[in-house]
Amino acid sequence: MHVPVVIVGAGPAGLAMSRHLAADEIDHLVLERGDVANSWRTERWDSLRLLTPAWMTELPGHRAGGDPDRFMTAAETVAFLDGYRSGFDPPVLTNVAVTSVRKAATGFDVATDAGTWTCDAVVAATGSSSEPRVPALASELPARIDQVTALDYRRPAQLDPDGEVLVVGASASGVQLADELQRSGRAVTIAAGEHVRLPRSYRGRDIYWWLDAIGQLDERYDEVDDVERARRHASVQLVGTDEHANLDLYALNARGVRVVGRLAAIAGPKAQFSGALANLVANANLKQARLLARIDEFVDAHDLADDIRPATAPEPTQLPTAPTELRLDAFSSVIWATGYRPRYSWLDPTALDHRQRIVHDGGLARVPGLYVLGLPFLRRRRSNLMAGLGRDAGELFPHLRAHLDDAARARRTAPSLAGRTIEQRAPRALDDVLDRA
Repeated sequence: MHVPVVIVGAGPAGLAMSRHLAADEIDHLVLERGDVANSWRTERWDSLRLLTPAWMTELPGHRAGGDPDRFMTAAETVAFLDGYRSGFDPPVLTNVAVTSVRKAATGFDVATDAGTWTCDAVVAATGSSSEPRVPALASELPARIDQVTALDYRRPAQLDPDGEVLVVGASASGVQLADELQRSGRAVTIAAGEHVRLPRSYRGRDIYWWLDAIGQLDERYDEVDDVERARRHASVQLVGTDEHANLDLYALNARGVRVVGRLAAIAGPKAQFSGALANLVANANLKQARLLARIDEFVDAHDLADDIRPATAPEPTQLPTAPTELRLDAFSSVIWATGYRPRYSWLDPTALDHRQRIVHDGGLARVPGLYVLGLPFLRRRRSNLMAGLGRDAGELFPHLRAHLDDAARARRTAPSLAGRTIEQRAPRALDDVLDRA
């Protein structure tokens, strides 16, 4: 079975590219291992909300309704994506797992548990959170300690009620889970490495309003000195709440969460932590101050002072001296909030580097005809936000369109085994493809 384009993944990135293809009347197929927006349905904790206000929740041709300043829940995000899907009825096959994508003489062979397709182009839109990053030292923890990743965590009652909880990682997921567990009555320790601290609001506007206004979110991947470092950057310490409250190490400590340095080793009955926490905290405070100063300069340069609240700098993070060792017998649970990684084991090995990461230039893979969406800082800093996914798809679409045109020209001039062109032998209509699937 042949179709010009196969999109792997029916999350927001895959749906956004599908809409561009549909608008240009290009036959394609979207393959999804679960349901549409599967990760939002099955891999989010109960209280999770988007970090960005609803006014930033948009995909090509579709915006979130309701209060623009609210922070949408996972259920609302699923409803938003369901509404987007129903608006243009993309050709999605759900509960179809892609097992391999291999480069062929012309195009690609896409093998799944429901059959095999050939295509001219593939869009890998499975995102950056396919699996959690868990450090090797996790295997050294005592067997009695429950270990849960941020992808598996749902609610405080899920954890052993006895003993303390150690949250490893202090980016957005880590600080949110530590806060929720502390509020539920648990004793919580959070192990923090390098992190990014930002206020939820500044001078009366949400911090993302400012990041958008000053152009920070639109900085391109080819405009930074070290894009690979930028792509590995920790997610900001923020939470979406009706109160628009700050959530960082300063706030957690004030609420009774013990803050220690990065988890460095398990030594018998003890966990050992880095002693560099104070330096990392000072660095996070410095970077926050620089960004807020940039915002203040923007206000002055655009004569906004009369419409914006006066500048009030957040209190610097002040923490008590952190222990570098803790006995493990106090803990009954560990939550690994140590980030995620994409999984591309199904892709042609020539598309990957030695670490199994897809090699790409702003979403254009080194294998012609292969495109990637949904990775941090793919094309702009906003790439990991809902609004950024749609824009990235829009920027990649002309490249994909040009590749399809080249493939069509090649087919028109290529002989076939039966005296017919490859184009004539391939089912071009989407209905034909779906009927045979």
